[in-house]
Amino acid sequence: MRGRRRFRTAVAAATAALLCGGALSGCTAGEPEKAPVKASAPKPKPRPAPSWDVSPASVAAVGDSMTRAFDACSLLADCPEASWATGTDTAVNSLALRLLGPEKVATRSWNLARTGARMAELPAQMAGAAAEKPELVTVMMGANDACRATPDLMTPVADFRASFEAALARLRAGAPKAQVYVASVPDLKHLWSTGRVSPMGLRVWKMGICGAMLANAEDLGPVAERRRAAVRDRVVAYNGVLEEVCAKDARCRYDGGAVFGFRFDGGQLSPWDWFHPSRDGQARLAELAYRRITKE
Repeated sequence: MRGRRRFRTAVAAATAALLCGGALSGCTAGEPEKAPVKASAPKPKPRPAPSWDVSPASVAAVGDSMTRAFDACSLLADCPEASWATGTDTAVNSLALRLLGPEKVATRSWNLARTGARMAELPAQMAGAAAEKPELVTVMMGANDACRATPDLMTPVADFRASFEAALARLRAGAPKAQVYVASVPDLKHLWSTGRVSPMGLRVWKMGICGAMLANAEDLGPVAERRRAAVRDRVVAYNGVLEEVCAKDARCRYDGGAVFGFRFDGGQLSPWDWFHPSRDGQARLAELAYRRITKE
């Protein structure tokens, strides 16, 4: 009997070994066969970013007095024909003239900027731009958010960001495929350093233009310098917001700080206020925008 039990045990062990030999690795005698592991579904590939059109066929401009060419042609007046974005003045050679040609500027470009506007107004301007279904929208906004009577009145950075994000959302709701060019806010401290050597500039600035930066323009004391530094720091922060928010939109191009870094000289500033761009200054803004927009 004892020999028979040994024989049956040996036969069972051999049978189990043979069965395991044809199964998946990890099989042990006496264990049930495990179900095969299902392969995970392949992850969907991200959609490629839309290509940038270097020759858009229509342009809408939003922004403030710089886009309206305020004080470029006469005292205390808009001069939209000299606008860097949509003007018809051939001496300026605006962005719209370069992209569309003179025969299409009147019907295929729109200047929706308003002198004195701040970033909080941009969503409404963007909604107006979206209604025209433009292929390109230019944005130059933010100088008035820093150019308040005193630094404590400057637009908080968080509010500036919220308004800019809302503006892009309004555009996308009405014109989802429109491209956007975003210009940086100019370096207001550089404008101060250029204009303060002009007797005319000093006289005009005493009327109250951009007090946070330009008040007491001849004062080089530590308190005045800290005030100007605070304004410049706020402008730098605004430009950081413009860059970050624009980077999240596949159809948006920031100028890389080109306008902020441009060194306007006396001939490129309005002879009436030594602050806004002259016709020549407007031409420089047009050139900066055209280079960025047409870059492959």
